[in-house]
Amino acid sequence: MVNLAKNDKRITLAWSGASGAPYGIRLLECLLAADYEVYLLISSAARVVLATEHGLKLPSGPDAAKEALAKHLTVSTDKLVVCGKEDWFSPVASGSAAPKQMVVCPCSAGSLAAIAHGMSDNLAERAADVVLKERGQLLLVVRETPFSTLHLENMLKLSKMGVTIMPAAPGFYHQPQTIDDLVDFMVARILDHLGVEQGLVPRWGYDQRS
Repeated sequence: MVNLAKNDKRITLAWSGASGAPYGIRLLECLLAADYEVYLLISSAARVVLATEHGLKLPSGPDAAKEALAKHLTVSTDKLVVCGKEDWFSPVASGSAAPKQMVVCPCSAGSLAAIAHGMSDNLAERAADVVLKERGQLLLVVRETPFSTLHLENMLKLSKMGVTIMPAAPGFYHQPQTIDDLVDFMVARILDHLGVEQGLVPRWGYDQRS
């Protein structure tokens, strides 16, 4: 069981270069709306995917990227901290200061492998390593298909360490009408596992009861 401080509403969110940028954007929006302080880590590949899938072109500088996100999102970004890829003085790089919760969404197979083997070659990988060593809560929203044996072995290795593996596989029982409905389904499941209140989608069984 992860022992998290009740009032520690801080979280690290990393966007890797996997497909699924809308998941990451929506998750960020929901976390900020829930008054979380979010440390956002964005890989170079993630910026390409954001522009391709979401039409959002982020500048390379952290301050400029935050300004662009502030214009794009519908919530306050006062508690958003965009970290540089090699900002080793960021709180997320140290076990004495890092948030106890972290999500990589979307998580590429490459990021999965690097985290599984403790590579720590960039800030996102180091942040994940910190959460692991400090016995925090790490969620990886893996987006790849099909999974190779190597992918499955890496996921099993991390699962045995207590990492929650959440493939980006939305359900359909809520009868989604739009792509946004599918995105919200996945983000709702992530928020549930983080312990964040959400009402994005109906819960199974409740609206079927007479």
